[in-house]
Amino acid sequence: MVCSLLCSGGAHTNTICLKVLKNCSDFEEGEVLLLQKPLYWTSFDLVNKVKLAIRHHCGLKKLKVGHAGTLDPLATGLMIVCTGKATKKIDEFRDLDKEYTAVIRFGQTTPSFDLESEVDGEYPADHITAGLITEKLSGFLGGQLQEPPLFSAKFVDGKRAYELARKKIEKRLAEVKVIFRELELLGFRENEATIRIVCSKGTYIRAFARDLGLALGSGAYLRGLVRNAIGKFRVENALTPEELKYILENLKQIENSIV
Repeated sequence: MVCSLLCSGGAHTNTICLKVLKNCSDFEEGEVLLLQKPLYWTSFDLVNKVKLAIRHHCGLKKLKVGHAGTLDPLATGLMIVCTGKATKKIDEFRDLDKEYTAVIRFGQTTPSFDLESEVDGEYPADHITAGLITEKLSGFLGGQLQEPPLFSAKFVDGKRAYELARKKIEKRLAEVKVIFRELELLGFRENEATIRIVCSKGTYIRAFARDLGLALGSGAYLRGLVRNAIGKFRVENALTPEELKYILENLKQIENSIV
């Protein structure tokens, strides 16, 4: 089962399935949790904290927990975390399309294509307008071959690409097929565009920022990223880590309040 919106203590609280509130062992049987990844946390951080919290509050000696798609530390938004037998469903969720809201800065570049590294290049950007961005976005729709960032978890000669990047070793990664289903310019101000993106699995939004900058005759990097949805599952229905912790600490209280 997946998270649903319940009413607890007079206030609406995003919470896990009603059946979980009755029996902690359901985490072992398999639960699918919609969670909000905080800024600066790695995907592993989120999974590990969820695993430790459930084990601690439910008295479980061990529990299998995994996620259905990473988010960079500088990104926030929806992650699907599966427990117990539900980890067998991870590939199903991983294959779903993703929706993001990206903030892209034009006129500058960084080696990592985001704020993880310092600006390393300045480019003209005064010619960029909302109309020009919208025109160039249309050229990205459909299937594309995308070169992943070197600052990524891709393997190169048995090593993670980011290990090479941090040693300043130049390497071109093999292009991968991605699909952009929807691209919508939500706003443009002071050389920054906010864009809604619906795309296939395996798409690097940082690489998209790089490519959009090139298409506009400039440079660009990703200043902010929120994952809004994975398939039909939306971040609005997801738990924060604090909400999950509260629920785990008050299982009996919540159960009684909804009887």
